[in-house]
This record gives sequence, C-alpha cells and structure tokens, in this order.
Amino acid sequence: MKRFARFYGANPLHLLAVLFSFALAGYAVVVVGPDTLWNPDAWWKSIAVWFLGAVIAHDLVLFPLYALADRSLSAGLDAMRGRRRPRPRSVPALNYIRIPALASGLTLLLFLPGIIEQGADSYVAATGLTQEPFQGRWLLLTAAFFAASAVAYAVRLALSRTTGDGVRGS
Repeated sequence: MKRFARFYGANPLHLLAVLFSFALAGYAVVVVGPDTLWNPDAWWKSIAVWFLGAVIAHDLVLFPLYALADRSLSAGLDAMRGRRRPRPRSVPALNYIRIPALASGLTLLLFLPGIIEQGADSYVAATGLTQEPFQGRWLLLTAAFFAASAVAYAVRLALSRTTGDGVRGS
C-alpha cells in the first residue's frame, strides 16, 4: 500500500475516484451523443469548445491567480503574527477566510450574467422583472458568507480557549 502511494502519489481511493469520474464523463458523452457536443454551423458555440476553453482558462489563468491570492493571504496572516508560528492553542484563521471567498467567487460566477445585466430584455420578457437587484443580493450573500464564517471562527476560538484544546496547522 505504501509503495503504491509512493508510486502514484496518493491513496488508491483517489485513483478509484478519478477513474469513476472519467467513466461517468464517458457515459454522459455516450448518452448525450458526441454530435450534440459540436455545432457545425458555428464552431465557437459548441459545448466541446466552451468546455476546452474553460479547462484552459481555469488551469492556465485562474488557478495561478487564486494560488497567488492564497499564498498572499498566508503571507499576510504570517506578517500579522509577526512571522512566528502560531501558539499550539491558536485556531488558524486561513480556512475561515478561504471558504467564504470560494463561496462568494462561485456565486459571482453563477450570477455574473444577471449582475452585469446581460440579456436584460430577454429576462424582462420572460419574468416581468429586472435584473437590478442581482448585484445587491450577491453583495448581501457575500457579506452573509463572511459573517457566518466570522461567527464560526469566534465560536471555535472560544471553544478552544475554554477546553484548552489545541489546534495545529491551517
């Protein structure tokens, strides 16, 4: 088992999960049909092209950007602590910042067309409503994500101080 983990770089369950994911994607392509993923009239409207573009945009642009943001956040938290390791009883704040930032980014990605009012005429025709409240609601949702995370961090910090339970790592 250890030799496999050293060779593969992860637990065998990881390999099983990856193989299952590929099998599921292959099944989806077979069920939907490969010709539905390609639009011969306008190639740039093809699902396959958009999927490939999303993979390239994520792996070559977005991943380095949010990895840099995460490193900057870690460095900023280290600088605030005075470049010393946290005490054994401290609760690291890093994940309490990462999770709401991730949730906020994903909801922005999901609701961006509404926030920038793309397709406003179609939206009004279909629903009778405007897209005006989308941005404010997204900002409120983002504030709620960070507020809930701050409350969870405060509770965790209070519990660690009362029980003397030390938490290490981030």
